[in-house]
Amino acid sequence: QGFLMESGGGSVQAGESLRLSCQVAGDIRNYPTLGWFRKAPGKGREGVASIFRGRSTYYHDSVRDRFSIAQDNALNTVYLQMNSLKPEDTAMYYCAAGPGVVAIPSLNERDYRDWGQGTQVTVSS
Repeated sequence: QGFLMESGGGSVQAGESLRLSCQVAGDIRNYPTLGWFRKAPGKGREGVASIFRGRSTYYHDSVRDRFSIAQDNALNTVYLQMNSLKPEDTAMYYCAAGPGVVAIPSLNERDYRDWGQGTQVTVSS
């Protein structure tokens, strides 16, 4: 299995920004599908953003105009830029990598094989 390590989480005020990073062990191009998920206390894990082969992206409706996913193949890293953060964005954020079962970006957990340990994002009002 791959090794994924997230970083960049923290505590911010509403309206501020954070950029999460996920370092992928090995060649990131071995994972056609990369995604970010989050789990808030008392809620299930939900897909936030996904990128397929470094080009096609897809976002959860709640973050579409505020978050941006990108990958840097040279650094084997996938990023999640989060702007205009809201208290409801508070959650543990997880990076995930998948073999590209479907040829599109996906927010479905079943399309991912490897997961990071998570990084906490806390947004206060």
